[in-house]
Amino acid sequence: MSRIKGKNTTPELIVRKLVYGMGYRYRLHLKYLQGRPDLTFLRRKKVIFVNGCFWHGHPNCRYGRLPKTRLEYWQEKIEKNKRRDTENIHALQADGWQVLTVWQCELRNLEQLREKLQNFIDGPIT
Repeated sequence: MSRIKGKNTTPELIVRKLVYGMGYRYRLHLKYLQGRPDLTFLRRKKVIFVNGCFWHGHPNCRYGRLPKTRLEYWQEKIEKNKRRDTENIHALQADGWQVLTVWQCELRNLEQLREKLQNFIDGPIT
């Protein structure tokens, strides 16, 4: 598992290219923010996490299914990841950040994803 990338993954690079192509500029993996969001829009106070469906336990997704071998290990691992994600999101929201999670399976429809990203980034700052 040491070979599993934590940043600059293929899904993240696709989202970054999409956002950059839409004309938005962002910061990457800021250490001082809880959970090190993949993309951060400082002036807008918005962050985006790009999550793999398997590693972050995307519910009701065919890519988020657990393997049949070592089931207990994987259940514990994925649940721990989900708890950590929830804690990170709540901490960021408590600090006034708006959070969007982009799931790996959403990359299958880039036009729909582009619209979702545009609505989030351009949406009202709360």
